[in-house]
Amino acid sequence: MGRAMIVVTYNIQYSLGKDGAHNIKRVVDAVRGADIIALQEVTRHMATVPDFDQPARIAELLPEYFWVYGPPVDMAAGLQGKKSIRDNRRLQFGNMLLSKWPILSSRLLLLPRTRTYDKHNQQCGALEGIVDVPGGPLRFYCVHLNHLNGEERLRQLDYLLPLMMEVRLDGATVTGGDWNVIAEVPIPDDYVMLGDHNLLPDSDEYLRIVGRPDYFYGSRLSARHLVDAWVQVGHSRDEGVTWYDGDNDWVPSGRLDYVFVSPSLAPHVKRAWIDNDTIGSDHQPVWIELQR
Repeated sequence: MGRAMIVVTYNIQYSLGKDGAHNIKRVVDAVRGADIIALQEVTRHMATVPDFDQPARIAELLPEYFWVYGPPVDMAAGLQGKKSIRDNRRLQFGNMLLSKWPILSSRLLLLPRTRTYDKHNQQCGALEGIVDVPGGPLRFYCVHLNHLNGEERLRQLDYLLPLMMEVRLDGATVTGGDWNVIAEVPIPDDYVMLGDHNLLPDSDEYLRIVGRPDYFYGSRLSARHLVDAWVQVGHSRDEGVTWYDGDNDWVPSGRLDYVFVSPSLAPHVKRAWIDNDTIGSDHQPVWIELQR
C-alpha cells in the first residue's frame, strides 16, 4: 500500500475572519500539516490588509513547504509619498500552492472574463503546479472561479477543463529535450482541481465538471469528466457547507469549495471532510486523503 497524502483547499478571504479580524496565523494553523495546500484570495499590498505580503508571511510560517504564488489580479498599488521606481509595489490578489515536495513547474492560467459596469468582476485564474509527490508526479490546479454568475463560470470551465485534459498533448512550461538551460518536466496524466469554484452541486457548472448522470446507469468514470472527491467517499452532493454569508448574519450558504480528481485517481480517494470549526475566513477548509 502506498503513502497517504493529505490535501486541503481554503479560500482565506485575505485572512479576514468571521469575527471581523485579520489573522494570517490562524489561517495557516487551520491547514498546517497537510501535504498539499491550495489557498485562494491571498494578497499583496492590499490597503485594508495588515499583512502587506501574505505569500511571504505564509511561507515564513510554513518554512517546511515549497510554494508558488499566482496572482490573476496585478495592479499598481498606489504608492504614497515620493518613492523610487524601484519600489514598484503591486496590488496582487490570487492563488497560492504549497507542497511538502518540490513543485517542478507552475503556470498561471488566466480564465475568460466579461467586463461589467455595476458589480466588481476581477480576473480569475487557475494556478497549475506539477509536484514531485511520492509514487510519481501529480498535477494540481488551485482554482478560483467567477463569483458573479453561472454563465461566466461555464465559459471558464469550457476553457479550463479541456486544457487540463490535453496537457499531455500541449505540454506544460517547457517541452523538448534539446535545451540544456532548462530541463523538460514530466507531464503526469493524473491531476487534482481544487479551490473555490463558486458553484453549488445542483448547478449546470457542477454537471459540466462531473457529467450528467444517466437515467439508468447513473454516474460513471469518464475521461471527459472529473470526480467530486466528497461524493466519491459516500457523502451526498447536497451535504456539507463551506461558505457562510457574512452579509446575512453568517447564514450557512452551501458547498462552494471542492476537490475534484481525474477519474483514474478516484479509487485512491479514501476520505473527505470539511473543517467546520475554524473562523479565519467566510469559507471553510476542505480536506481529502489520497492513498496512492
